[in-house]
Amino acid sequence: MRERETTSTYIDLLFPALLVGGSFATVAICLSLFLIIQHLRFYTNPSEQKWIVPVLFMVPVYATESIISLSNAKLSLPCDILRNCYEAFALYSFGSYLVACLGGERRVVELLEDESREPLLEGEENESNDKKKKKKKMQKQRNPLWKFLCEPYVLGPELFVIEKFGLVQYMILKTFCAFLAFLLELLGVYGDGEFKWYYGYPYIAVVLNFSQMWALFCLVQFYNVTHERLKEIKPLAKFISFKAIVFATWWQGFGIALLCYYGVLPKEGRFQNALQDFLICIEMAIAAVAHIFVFPVEPYHYIPVSECGKITRKKTEVKLDEGGGVVEKKETHVEASGTSIKESVQDIVMDGGQHVVKDVVLTINQAMGPVEKGVTKIQEKLLDSDGKEEAEVTTETSVEKKDQ
Repeated sequence: MRERETTSTYIDLLFPALLVGGSFATVAICLSLFLIIQHLRFYTNPSEQKWIVPVLFMVPVYATESIISLSNAKLSLPCDILRNCYEAFALYSFGSYLVACLGGERRVVELLEDESREPLLEGEENESNDKKKKKKKMQKQRNPLWKFLCEPYVLGPELFVIEKFGLVQYMILKTFCAFLAFLLELLGVYGDGEFKWYYGYPYIAVVLNFSQMWALFCLVQFYNVTHERLKEIKPLAKFISFKAIVFATWWQGFGIALLCYYGVLPKEGRFQNALQDFLICIEMAIAAVAHIFVFPVEPYHYIPVSECGKITRKKTEVKLDEGGGVVEKKETHVEASGTSIKESVQDIVMDGGQHVVKDVVLTINQAMGPVEKGVTKIQEKLLDSDGKEEAEVTTETSVEKKDQ
Protein backbone atom coordinates (compact mmCIF):
# COMPACT_ATOMS: atom_id res chain seq x y z
CA MET A 1 0.00 0.00 0.00
CA ARG A 2 2.77 2.41 0.95
CA GLU A 3 4.70 1.56 -2.24
CA ARG A 4 1.61 2.39 -4.31
CA GLU A 5 1.26 5.75 -2.57
CA THR A 6 4.93 6.52 -3.23
CA THR A 7 4.58 5.52 -6.89
CA SER A 8 1.47 7.67 -7.32
CA THR A 9 3.26 10.62 -5.66
CA TYR A 10 6.20 10.16 -8.02
CA ILE A 11 3.92 10.04 -11.08
CA ASP A 12 1.90 13.08 -9.95
CA LEU A 13 5.01 15.19 -9.35
CA LEU A 14 6.97 14.05 -12.42
CA PHE A 15 5.34 16.33 -15.03
CA PRO A 16 5.52 19.55 -12.96
CA ALA A 17 9.12 18.67 -12.04
CA LEU A 18 9.98 18.16 -15.71
CA LEU A 19 8.34 21.46 -16.64
CA VAL A 20 10.04 23.53 -13.93
CA GLY A 21 13.36 21.65 -14.02
CA GLY A 22 13.45 21.77 -17.82
CA SER A 23 12.94 25.55 -17.80
CA PHE A 24 15.77 26.08 -15.33
CA ALA A 25 18.01 23.64 -17.21
CA THR A 26 17.36 25.45 -20.50
CA VAL A 27 18.27 28.80 -18.95
CA ALA A 28 21.43 27.29 -17.45
CA ILE A 29 22.53 25.67 -20.72
CA CYS A 30 21.88 28.78 -22.83
CA LEU A 31 23.69 31.16 -20.48
CA SER A 32 26.67 28.82 -20.03
CA LEU A 33 27.05 28.07 -23.74
CA PHE A 34 26.91 31.79 -24.54
CA LEU A 35 29.70 32.48 -22.00
CA ILE A 36 31.76 29.52 -23.25
CA ILE A 37 31.48 30.68 -26.88
CA GLN A 38 32.58 34.18 -25.84
CA HIS A 39 35.69 32.72 -24.20
CA LEU A 40 36.40 30.63 -27.29
CA ARG A 41 36.01 33.67 -29.57
CA PHE A 42 38.35 35.79 -27.43
CA TYR A 43 40.85 33.06 -26.70
CA THR A 44 43.70 35.51 -25.99
CA ASN A 45 45.16 33.82 -22.88
CA PRO A 46 45.25 30.05 -23.59
CA SER A 47 47.09 29.16 -20.39
CA GLU A 48 44.12 30.39 -18.32
CA GLN A 49 41.16 29.98 -20.66
CA LYS A 50 41.86 26.34 -21.51
CA TRP A 51 40.95 25.62 -17.86
CA ILE A 52 38.15 28.19 -17.55
CA VAL A 53 36.15 26.56 -20.35
CA PRO A 54 36.04 23.09 -18.71
CA VAL A 55 34.94 24.69 -15.42
CA LEU A 56 32.14 26.60 -17.21
CA PHE A 57 31.15 23.48 -19.15
CA MET A 58 30.32 21.83 -15.85
CA VAL A 59 26.96 23.65 -15.79
CA PRO A 60 25.59 22.40 -19.16
CA VAL A 61 26.90 18.89 -18.43
CA TYR A 62 25.13 18.77 -15.06
CA ALA A 63 21.93 20.38 -16.37
CA THR A 64 21.69 18.14 -19.45
CA GLU A 65 22.34 14.90 -17.59
CA SER A 66 19.94 15.85 -14.80
CA ILE A 67 17.02 16.62 -17.12
CA ILE A 68 17.66 13.39 -19.10
CA SER A 69 17.77 11.39 -15.87
CA LEU A 70 14.63 13.12 -14.60
CA SER A 71 12.70 12.31 -17.77
CA ASN A 72 13.87 8.67 -17.91
CA ALA A 73 14.63 6.92 -14.62
CA LYS A 74 16.40 4.04 -16.42
CA LEU A 75 19.15 6.41 -17.51
CA SER A 76 19.69 7.74 -14.01
CA LEU A 77 22.77 5.66 -13.17
CA PRO A 78 24.65 6.19 -16.49
CA CYS A 79 23.97 9.94 -16.24
CA ASP A 80 25.17 9.95 -12.64
CA ILE A 81 28.39 8.19 -13.67
CA LEU A 82 29.11 10.73 -16.43
CA ARG A 83 28.32 13.61 -14.08
CA ASN A 84 30.66 12.26 -11.40
CA CYS A 85 33.50 11.76 -13.87
CA TYR A 86 33.17 15.29 -15.20
CA GLU A 87 32.94 16.72 -11.68
CA ALA A 88 36.36 15.27 -10.86
CA PHE A 89 37.84 16.69 -14.08
CA ALA A 90 36.30 20.11 -13.37
CA LEU A 91 37.87 20.18 -9.91
CA TYR A 92 41.25 19.40 -11.46
CA SER A 93 40.67 22.12 -14.09
CA PHE A 94 39.92 24.71 -11.41
CA GLY A 95 43.16 23.90 -9.59
CA SER A 96 45.06 24.15 -12.87
CA TYR A 97 43.39 27.52 -13.55
CA LEU A 98 44.71 28.91 -10.26
CA VAL A 99 48.20 27.67 -11.14
CA ALA A 100 47.95 29.33 -14.58
CA CYS A 101 46.88 32.62 -12.98
CA LEU A 102 50.00 32.51 -10.82
CA GLY A 103 52.20 32.21 -13.91
CA GLY A 104 52.53 28.47 -14.43
CA GLU A 105 54.02 25.59 -12.48
CA ARG A 106 57.60 26.88 -12.40
CA ARG A 107 56.48 30.27 -11.17
CA VAL A 108 54.31 28.63 -8.49
CA VAL A 109 57.29 26.64 -7.21
CA GLU A 110 59.34 29.85 -6.99
CA LEU A 111 56.52 31.68 -5.19
CA LEU A 112 56.09 28.88 -2.67
CA GLU A 113 59.84 28.81 -2.02
CA ASP A 114 59.77 32.56 -1.34
CA GLU A 115 56.69 32.13 0.86
CA SER A 116 58.40 29.49 2.99
CA ARG A 117 61.40 31.78 3.53
CA GLU A 118 59.34 34.77 4.65
CA PRO A 119 59.04 35.50 8.41
CA LEU A 120 56.35 33.45 10.07
CA LEU A 121 55.42 36.06 12.64
CA GLU A 122 55.43 39.85 12.73
CA GLY A 123 58.51 41.23 14.38
CA GLU A 124 60.59 38.13 13.69
CA GLU A 125 63.15 40.31 11.92
CA ASN A 126 64.14 41.74 15.30
CA GLU A 127 64.65 38.37 16.93
CA SER A 128 68.09 37.01 17.61
CA ASN A 129 69.72 34.44 15.36
CA ASP A 130 69.50 31.82 18.13
CA LYS A 131 65.72 32.14 18.29
CA LYS A 132 65.46 31.91 14.51
CA LYS A 133 67.58 28.77 14.51
CA LYS A 134 65.43 27.25 17.25
CA LYS A 135 62.27 27.97 15.24
CA LYS A 136 63.75 26.38 12.15
CA LYS A 137 64.69 23.28 14.16
CA MET A 138 61.17 23.13 15.58
CA GLN A 139 59.70 23.34 12.08
CA LYS A 140 61.93 20.53 10.84
CA GLN A 141 61.02 18.33 13.79
CA ARG A 142 57.27 18.76 13.26
CA ASN A 143 55.32 16.07 11.46
CA PRO A 144 54.79 16.85 7.73
CA LEU A 145 51.06 16.19 8.17
CA TRP A 146 50.93 18.74 11.01
CA LYS A 147 52.71 21.25 8.80
CA PHE A 148 50.20 20.71 5.99
CA LEU A 149 47.20 21.01 8.30
CA CYS A 150 48.31 24.04 10.33
CA GLU A 151 51.29 25.68 8.62
CA PRO A 152 51.08 24.92 4.88
CA TYR A 153 53.24 27.92 3.94
CA VAL A 154 56.35 26.34 5.53
CA LEU A 155 56.18 23.37 3.13
CA GLY A 156 57.32 25.42 0.15
CA PRO A 157 57.23 23.57 -3.22
CA GLU A 158 56.04 20.41 -1.44
CA LEU A 159 52.66 22.10 -1.00
CA PHE A 160 52.22 22.28 -4.77
CA VAL A 161 53.02 18.57 -5.11
CA ILE A 162 50.50 17.72 -2.37
CA GLU A 163 47.82 19.94 -3.95
CA LYS A 164 48.27 18.38 -7.38
CA PHE A 165 48.29 14.86 -5.92
CA GLY A 166 45.09 15.61 -3.98
CA LEU A 167 43.23 16.80 -7.08
CA VAL A 168 44.44 14.04 -9.40
CA GLN A 169 43.79 11.23 -6.90
CA TYR A 170 40.18 12.41 -6.66
CA MET A 171 39.87 12.46 -10.45
CA ILE A 172 41.20 8.89 -10.69
CA LEU A 173 39.18 7.51 -7.76
CA LYS A 174 35.96 9.24 -8.85
CA THR A 175 36.22 7.79 -12.36
CA PHE A 176 37.12 4.32 -11.08
CA CYS A 177 34.29 4.27 -8.52
CA ALA A 178 31.80 5.52 -11.10
CA PHE A 179 32.47 2.58 -13.40
CA LEU A 180 32.65 0.21 -10.42
CA ALA A 181 29.17 1.39 -9.38
CA PHE A 182 27.90 0.70 -12.92
CA LEU A 183 29.37 -2.82 -12.81
CA LEU A 184 27.87 -3.52 -9.37
CA GLU A 185 24.50 -2.25 -10.59
CA LEU A 186 24.61 -4.71 -13.49
CA LEU A 187 25.33 -7.47 -10.97
CA GLY A 188 22.49 -6.25 -8.75
CA VAL A 189 24.66 -5.55 -5.69
CA TYR A 190 25.14 -1.76 -5.87
CA GLY A 191 22.00 -0.71 -3.95
CA ASP A 192 21.91 3.01 -4.72
CA GLY A 193 20.99 4.87 -1.52
CA GLU A 194 20.90 1.67 0.56
CA PHE A 195 23.12 1.71 3.67
CA LYS A 196 23.43 -2.07 4.04
CA TRP A 197 26.65 -4.04 4.41
CA TYR A 198 25.92 -6.40 1.48
CA TYR A 199 25.56 -3.51 -0.99
CA GLY A 200 28.42 -1.62 -2.59
CA TYR A 201 26.92 1.87 -2.24
CA PRO A 202 27.97 2.63 1.38
CA TYR A 203 31.58 1.55 0.79
CA ILE A 204 31.91 3.59 -2.40
CA ALA A 205 30.26 6.57 -0.67
CA VAL A 206 32.79 6.45 2.19
CA VAL A 207 35.78 6.22 -0.19
CA LEU A 208 34.53 9.06 -2.40
CA ASN A 209 33.62 11.18 0.61
CA PHE A 210 37.14 10.94 2.02
CA SER A 211 38.73 11.45 -1.40
CA GLN A 212 36.64 14.54 -2.17
CA MET A 213 37.17 16.09 1.25
CA TRP A 214 40.93 15.59 0.91
CA ALA A 215 40.97 17.11 -2.61
CA LEU A 216 38.94 20.13 -1.50
CA PHE A 217 41.10 20.57 1.59
CA CYS A 218 44.27 20.50 -0.53
CA LEU A 219 42.72 23.19 -2.75
CA VAL A 220 41.77 25.26 0.31
CA GLN A 221 45.30 25.07 1.74
CA PHE A 222 46.80 26.03 -1.60
CA TYR A 223 44.38 28.95 -1.82
CA ASN A 224 45.21 30.08 1.73
CA VAL A 225 48.89 30.37 0.85
CA THR A 226 48.48 32.01 -2.57
CA HIS A 227 45.32 34.14 -2.24
CA GLU A 228 47.30 37.37 -1.73
CA ARG A 229 49.00 36.86 -5.08
CA LEU A 230 45.66 36.08 -6.77
CA LYS A 231 43.93 39.31 -5.78
CA GLU A 232 43.67 40.53 -9.39
CA ILE A 233 41.32 37.70 -10.37
CA LYS A 234 39.15 37.99 -7.22
CA PRO A 235 39.73 34.34 -6.27
CA LEU A 236 37.31 34.12 -3.35
CA ALA A 237 34.20 34.54 -5.52
CA LYS A 238 35.51 31.99 -8.02
CA PHE A 239 36.45 29.57 -5.26
CA ILE A 240 33.06 29.82 -3.52
CA SER A 241 31.03 29.51 -6.73
CA PHE A 242 32.90 26.41 -7.84
CA LYS A 243 33.16 24.78 -4.44
CA ALA A 244 29.42 25.29 -3.90
CA ILE A 245 28.63 23.22 -7.01
CA VAL A 246 30.98 20.35 -6.16
CA PHE A 247 30.40 20.32 -2.43
CA ALA A 248 26.64 20.99 -2.44
CA THR A 249 25.68 18.46 -5.11
CA TRP A 250 27.62 15.62 -3.45
CA TRP A 251 26.36 16.26 0.08
CA GLN A 252 22.90 17.00 -1.26
CA GLY A 253 22.70 13.54 -2.83
CA PHE A 254 24.16 11.96 0.29
CA GLY A 255 21.66 13.84 2.50
CA ILE A 256 18.69 12.83 0.33
CA ALA A 257 19.83 9.18 0.53
CA LEU A 258 19.97 9.41 4.35
CA LEU A 259 16.51 11.05 4.56
CA CYS A 260 15.04 8.36 2.33
CA TYR A 261 16.76 5.61 4.32
CA TYR A 262 15.30 6.85 7.62
CA GLY A 263 11.83 7.32 6.14
CA VAL A 264 11.70 11.13 6.19
CA LEU A 265 11.29 11.07 2.39
CA PRO A 266 9.70 8.32 0.26
CA LYS A 267 12.11 5.41 0.04
CA GLU A 268 11.56 4.55 -3.62
CA GLY A 269 14.75 4.82 -5.66
CA ARG A 270 13.10 6.70 -8.51
CA PHE A 271 11.85 9.44 -6.19
CA GLN A 272 15.28 9.83 -4.59
CA ASN A 273 17.11 10.21 -7.91
CA ALA A 274 14.40 12.45 -9.36
CA LEU A 275 14.58 14.84 -6.40
CA GLN A 276 18.35 15.11 -6.76
CA ASP A 277 18.08 15.76 -10.51
CA PHE A 278 15.33 18.37 -10.04
CA LEU A 279 17.36 20.30 -7.47
CA ILE A 280 20.48 20.20 -9.67
CA CYS A 281 18.53 21.71 -12.59
CA ILE A 282 17.57 24.69 -10.40
CA GLU A 283 21.05 25.03 -8.92
CA MET A 284 22.71 25.01 -12.34
CA ALA A 285 20.63 27.98 -13.46
CA ILE A 286 21.85 29.90 -10.40
CA ALA A 287 25.43 28.78 -11.08
CA ALA A 288 25.19 29.87 -14.73
CA VAL A 289 24.18 33.39 -13.69
CA ALA A 290 26.97 33.49 -11.09
CA HIS A 291 29.58 32.39 -13.66
CA ILE A 292 28.80 35.38 -15.88
CA PHE A 293 30.04 37.67 -13.11
CA VAL A 294 32.70 35.37 -11.65
CA PHE A 295 34.36 34.26 -14.93
CA PRO A 296 33.72 37.27 -17.21
CA VAL A 297 35.14 37.36 -20.72
CA GLU A 298 35.84 41.13 -20.71
CA PRO A 299 39.43 40.83 -19.35
CA TYR A 300 40.29 38.71 -22.40
CA HIS A 301 38.96 41.24 -24.93
CA TYR A 302 42.33 43.01 -24.79
CA ILE A 303 45.82 41.72 -25.40
CA PRO A 304 49.31 43.20 -24.85
CA VAL A 305 50.28 46.10 -27.16
CA SER A 306 53.09 44.02 -28.65
CA GLU A 307 50.56 41.69 -30.24
CA CYS A 308 48.48 42.52 -33.27
CA GLY A 309 45.07 44.06 -32.85
CA LYS A 310 43.07 47.23 -33.07
CA ILE A 311 44.32 50.03 -30.80
CA THR A 312 41.62 51.99 -29.00
CA ARG A 313 42.10 54.97 -26.73
CA LYS A 314 39.97 55.99 -23.79
CA LYS A 315 40.03 59.64 -22.72
CA THR A 316 38.66 60.91 -19.42
CA GLU A 317 38.64 64.44 -18.06
CA VAL A 318 38.61 65.31 -14.37
CA LYS A 319 38.02 68.93 -13.24
CA LEU A 320 39.83 70.20 -10.17
CA ASP A 321 37.79 72.46 -7.87
CA GLU A 322 40.59 74.58 -6.38
CA GLY A 323 42.83 75.38 -9.33
CA GLY A 324 40.18 74.97 -11.96
CA GLY A 325 42.57 73.01 -14.12
CA VAL A 326 41.82 69.91 -16.15
CA VAL A 327 43.63 66.62 -15.83
CA GLU A 328 43.58 64.50 -18.92
CA LYS A 329 43.94 60.77 -18.51
CA LYS A 330 44.56 58.49 -21.45
CA GLU A 331 44.40 54.70 -21.42
CA THR A 332 45.60 52.57 -24.30
CA HIS A 333 44.01 49.19 -25.00
CA VAL A 334 44.63 46.76 -27.80
CA GLU A 335 41.37 45.27 -28.90
CA ALA A 336 41.79 41.59 -29.69
CA SER A 337 40.45 40.31 -32.96
CA GLY A 338 38.12 37.33 -32.60
CA THR A 339 39.82 33.95 -32.67
CA SER A 340 38.60 30.81 -34.40
CA ILE A 341 36.37 28.71 -32.15
CA LYS A 342 37.63 25.55 -33.85
CA GLU A 343 41.27 26.39 -33.10
CA SER A 344 40.39 27.28 -29.51
CA VAL A 345 38.64 23.94 -28.98
CA GLN A 346 41.57 22.07 -30.52
CA ASP A 347 44.00 23.79 -28.17
CA ILE A 348 41.83 22.98 -25.14
CA VAL A 349 41.43 19.33 -26.11
CA MET A 350 45.01 18.65 -27.26
CA ASP A 351 47.07 20.75 -24.88
CA GLY A 352 44.75 20.26 -21.91
CA GLY A 353 44.54 16.51 -22.58
CA GLN A 354 48.32 16.16 -22.63
CA HIS A 355 48.53 18.07 -19.36
CA VAL A 356 45.96 15.75 -17.72
CA VAL A 357 47.70 12.57 -18.94
CA LYS A 358 51.07 13.84 -17.68
CA ASP A 359 49.67 14.63 -14.22
CA VAL A 360 47.81 11.31 -13.99
CA VAL A 361 50.97 9.34 -14.84
CA LEU A 362 52.98 11.42 -12.36
CA THR A 363 50.41 10.84 -9.60
CA ILE A 364 50.28 7.10 -10.22
CA ASN A 365 54.09 6.94 -10.03
CA GLN A 366 54.02 8.93 -6.78
CA ALA A 367 51.43 6.57 -5.33
CA MET A 368 53.33 3.47 -6.47
CA GLY A 369 56.62 4.68 -5.00
CA PRO A 370 55.76 3.96 -1.32
CA VAL A 371 54.13 0.67 -2.34
CA GLU A 372 57.28 -0.47 -4.13
CA LYS A 373 59.41 0.55 -1.13
CA GLY A 374 57.15 -1.42 1.18
CA VAL A 375 57.30 -4.49 -1.07
CA THR A 376 61.10 -4.32 -1.24
CA LYS A 377 61.33 -4.01 2.56
CA ILE A 378 59.09 -7.06 2.99
CA GLN A 379 61.22 -8.99 0.48
CA GLU A 380 64.41 -7.97 2.29
CA LYS A 381 62.97 -9.12 5.62
CA LEU A 382 61.93 -12.43 4.10
CA LEU A 383 65.37 -12.91 2.58
CA ASP A 384 67.04 -12.02 5.90
CA SER A 385 64.85 -14.49 7.77
CA ASP A 386 65.59 -17.20 5.18
CA GLY A 387 69.32 -16.45 5.45
CA LYS A 388 69.22 -16.70 9.23
CA GLU A 389 67.37 -20.03 9.05
CA GLU A 390 69.93 -21.39 6.58
CA ALA A 391 72.79 -20.19 8.81
CA GLU A 392 71.21 -21.87 11.82
CA VAL A 393 70.79 -25.11 9.88
CA THR A 394 74.42 -25.06 8.72
CA THR A 395 75.70 -24.39 12.25
CA GLU A 396 73.57 -27.23 13.61
CA THR A 397 74.89 -29.65 10.96
CA SER A 398 78.51 -28.60 11.62
CA VAL A 399 78.05 -29.13 15.38
CA GLU A 400 76.56 -32.58 14.77
CA LYS A 401 79.52 -33.55 12.56
CA LYS A 402 82.02 -32.46 15.24
CA ASP A 403 80.19 -34.50 17.87
CA GLN A 404 80.35 -37.56 15.66
